[in-house]
Amino acid sequence: MVLDVKNAIQSGKTVLGIELGSTRIKAVLIGEDNAPIASGSHDWENSYVSNIWTYSVEDIWKGIQDSYQKLGNDVKERYGVTLQTVGAIGFSAMMHGYMIFNKEGELLVPFRTWRNNITEQASVELTKLFNYNIPQRWSIAHLYQAILNEEDHINEITFQTTLAGYIHWKLTGNKVLGVGEASGVFPIDLNTKNYNQKMVGQFNGLLASRNLAWTLEDILPDVLVAGESAGVLTEEGAKLLDVSGNLKPGIPLCPPEGDAGTGMVATNSIAKHTGNVSAGTSAFAMVVLEKDLSKVYPEIDLVTTPTGNLVAMAHSNNCSSDLNAWVGLFEEFTKKMGIEVDVNKLYETLFQQALQGDPDGGGLLSYGYLSGEHMTHFEEGRPLFVRSSNSNFNLANFMRIHLFTAFGAMKMGMDILLKDEKVKLDEILGHGGLFKTEGVGQSILAAALNVPVSVMETAGEGGAWGIALLGSYMINKKKTETLEEYLNEKVFKNQSVKNVSPDPKDVEGFEQFMERYKKGLGIERAAVDNLN
Repeated sequence: MVLDVKNAIQSGKTVLGIELGSTRIKAVLIGEDNAPIASGSHDWENSYVSNIWTYSVEDIWKGIQDSYQKLGNDVKERYGVTLQTVGAIGFSAMMHGYMIFNKEGELLVPFRTWRNNITEQASVELTKLFNYNIPQRWSIAHLYQAILNEEDHINEITFQTTLAGYIHWKLTGNKVLGVGEASGVFPIDLNTKNYNQKMVGQFNGLLASRNLAWTLEDILPDVLVAGESAGVLTEEGAKLLDVSGNLKPGIPLCPPEGDAGTGMVATNSIAKHTGNVSAGTSAFAMVVLEKDLSKVYPEIDLVTTPTGNLVAMAHSNNCSSDLNAWVGLFEEFTKKMGIEVDVNKLYETLFQQALQGDPDGGGLLSYGYLSGEHMTHFEEGRPLFVRSSNSNFNLANFMRIHLFTAFGAMKMGMDILLKDEKVKLDEILGHGGLFKTEGVGQSILAAALNVPVSVMETAGEGGAWGIALLGSYMINKKKTETLEEYLNEKVFKNQSVKNVSPDPKDVEGFEQFMERYKKGLGIERAAVDNLN
C-alpha cells in the first residue's frame, strides 16, 4: 500500500486541493483511488479593520505556503519522498466578497469578505432591477455599493474576482472562475452556464450616466464548468506556492470554486433531491432544485453546482464562532483548576451533554451573532445569552441552546424551501467542524429541518477534498462521463455513511426554540444599539 502511494506521488498521479476557509486553510493530497493520503493546514482569523472584515494579502499567501509546506512535510514523513509534481491542482475558498485590481495588478482596497453586511442599498436596488435576489455578500453588490458610495478607486478598476479566483490568477495568469463560484459573483444563465447577459446589460445601463472607463464584461473573470481546463501552474506560480522550490511548473489546474460548490462535491450532493449543510464559522444549506422557486426571496440565494445546475442556498453568517468561544472559556477554567484536558475531548464531552437537555433547551435563548446576520437583517451583531428566572438553566440545556442557535438563522431560510416551496429532500448530508462529534450535530440538525441527516466518514475532509476531487475529475474522466457519474462510481460507491433520523420530540422542541428566537430578536437589536 505505502509503495503504491509512493509510486503515485513520484509519477505525478496524485491531485492537490487547497481550500481557504474562514478559520483554516487546508491542503489535501489524494491518491489514484481519490482517497486522502496526506494533508497540511494553517489556522488563521479575519481582522476587523476600519469597520471591515478582512484578511491581508500577506496573510493569504503566508497561510497557503504554510499549509502546502506542512503537506509536503507530511508526504516526506509518511512516504519518504519529496513532493515535486502532481497530476492536477485545485483551489477553493470562501465565496463572494470584494477583490478589485488596477491595470498594474494591485489590490485597490483591502479584501472585503463575505462577512461584511455593508451593501444593503446595493442589494435592494439590484434585486429590484433584476427581479433576482442579490444578497449583500455577493461580489456585484459590493461593486455597486462602492459605486453608490462614490469611492475613489472605482475608475481604476480593471479586474474584479473572488479569493479563489485571485489565487488561481496569480498561480496561472488566467482570469477565470468555476461556474459555482461565479454564481456568487453575478447571476448565471442556466442554459449558457455563463453570466446572465440580460442582467449584465441592465447593470451596464444603470451605470451609463456615470461615464466609467469600463463595462461589467471588461472586469469580470471568464466562467468555466467542472471538467474544463483552467490553465497550468507557471514558473512564478510554482515558486509562490512552494517556497522550497521543489514543485515543478506546468501542472494543470481545474476551475477555482467556492466553498459551497466543494461542499456539494465532498458530500456527493450535486444531484436533484439532494442537499448538504456546511457548519463552521458560517452555516449554509445547499439544495439542488428541480425547478425555479415561485418568487424571489431575500433569504434565499440562487447559485449553481460546479456543473451549472440550479441550487437554493440558505446562508447564515454566524454558526460556531460564539459556541467555540464558550468552549474556550471552559478550557480556561479547567486550566485554572490545574486540569489538563485535550480540547477534542472537551468538545466531545460538552457536545454530548447537549443530547441530555430538554427538547426545547429549557427555555434558554442565545444569539451567536459575532458579526452581522443578513437573514435577520442585522448589519452588526452582539453574541448574547438570555434566560428567564424560571428557565431550566443547566449545562445540558446551555450546550443544547448554543447548538440550536448555530442553526437558527439558517433554519429560517430552510423553512421557506421546505414548508413554503415544498421542496422535496430525501436527506441532508452534513459536513464541517460542527459534525466532528459523532451523532450530536446530526441530531440537532435533523431536529431543525425534520429531515434525516447523514454524515460520511470523509466529512472532516471538507472542501479541500472536494476541490481535489474536481481536479481528479478534470484529468481522469471519460469523454462523456458526467461529474455525478464520476462521483458515484469512482469516489462514493463504497463510502461508509452514518444516518440520524429526526426525533419528533426534538423537532417539536426546536420549533419551540425558534418561536423564542424570533420573538427575542428585539433583545438582540437593543444589544447592538447599546453595547459598543
